[in-house]
Parts: sequence; structure tokens; C-alpha cells
Amino acid sequence: MAPKRLLHWVDPEKIDWGWLLCNPAAILILHEKMNWQFLSRNPAAIHLLEANLEKIDWKWLSKNPAAIHLLEANPEKINWELLSSNPAAIHMLEANKDKIVWEFLSTNPAAIHLLEANPEKIEWICLSENPAAIHLIEATPEKISSFWLSANPAAIHMLEAMLEAEPKRINWHYLSRNPAAIHILEENLEKIDWLHLSTNPAAIHILEANHEKIDWKSLSLNPAIFEEIKPPPFKEELIQKVFEPRRVWRMGGFDWLEVV
Repeated sequence: MAPKRLLHWVDPEKIDWGWLLCNPAAILILHEKMNWQFLSRNPAAIHLLEANLEKIDWKWLSKNPAAIHLLEANPEKINWELLSSNPAAIHMLEANKDKIVWEFLSTNPAAIHLLEANPEKIEWICLSENPAAIHLIEATPEKISSFWLSANPAAIHMLEAMLEAEPKRINWHYLSRNPAAIHILEENLEKIDWLHLSTNPAAIHILEANHEKIDWKSLSLNPAIFEEIKPPPFKEELIQKVFEPRRVWRMGGFDWLEVV
């Protein structure tokens, strides 16, 4: 994984370092103020969690898609509500259908086959924000919640139509966190919920232009506040030059480099 740094305009003094531990794009540094509840949900922190099993918050680990091997080894510690929303846990849920919490499963994009097989157990309010369930949502529009649908990136065509015909049904709080709704938000800046927008990875340009409206705790969760640190161009050019194929040859079982 390439090293990363905060974008130039993101003030590290305003970042909430507790919430940053939930951010999979963050550079994680183990320190004395580490919040293990937050860290336990972070799929990028699995190496830290494996090395500190006694500090894990098993409730939130149950939601972590990178932690399935830890959960399988500790089934008595699983929180089945949060596991039901974990897209990497489908095989565990299929093997323990009596423990599924269908409200949470209805949000799980990997659980569509289970939901299709058990339509009477679907929680339609929760399903409304599931991007993998768009075909079910389109087939039963009378059952959906426009409140939660506003957060669904796969439902942008439905939201655009709703904005034209029934604009009051749009929930601007949840629409503000929808990465597919940026064009709508750009045209309706006065309706934006800046707390939710601050988590939206597609809204970085809007946030950069409106520093005073940013919710910094929410921004700390946004994976788009980081950029990759690229090596200086001359380093790559130097490596390519030094190791040109014409300057390297093999003899006697060794690779030899021409020295000028």
C-alpha cells in the first residue's frame, strides 16, 4: 500500500483522531490514546487487531469485513446484529440462519439471495439504502422509504425523478452523503447537510471550497481526505536508467550490472 498524507487543505489540528481510526484510508499509528472500539471496525487495521486480541471490541469487529477469520475462531464473541450487515460473513450467516437479524441483513449488499428467498422477512426501510437491492426496490416502490432511499447511490435515477415530481420526499440529510448525488447537491448548496456531506468521498471539492461549513469529526471518516505520496520522478527515472536491460547481463549464475 502506497504511503498517504492528508490533503494540503485539511487541518490536522481539526481532525478527530478517534474517528480517524475508523477511516480505512488513514495511516494508522499505534499510540497510548488508541481507541480500540473505533479501530475494531477498520478493515485496514487488521494487523493491529491480530496483535492485540485482548483489546478488541468484538461487537464492532463483527461488522469488519477483514476480520472474518478472527470471528470464526471466536464465535461466542460475535454480535449477530452487526454480523448480519457484514458482506464478508455470508457463509457464516447461511450456516446460522436462526441467528440472522433481518433488519441488519436487509442492508447487506451480499445478502440479496437470502432476502429474495425470504421476502416476508425483509425490512423495507433498511432495504431502501441497499445498492444491490435496486431491482427489489424498483419492483415494490410502495414499500420503500424515500428517507433511506436518498442515501442509495444505485437509486439516483429514482431520486432524480422524485426531485422532479415530489421534491418533498427527498431527504437532504441522507442525500448529502450519497456519492452519486453530487450533481444534485452542487445545484442545491443551500439544502446540503454539511455534517453528512463531510463524510462523502465524492464531495471533496465542495468541502475544500467551504471550509467554514465542514464538520471535522465527520470529515475524519472520509477516505478522500488522503492523497498518495508519490516518489520524486528522478528516483524512478534513475532506477530505470541504472537497470536498463542492455546494462544487465547474466553470467555464472549471477546478474551483473555494467558500471560506468
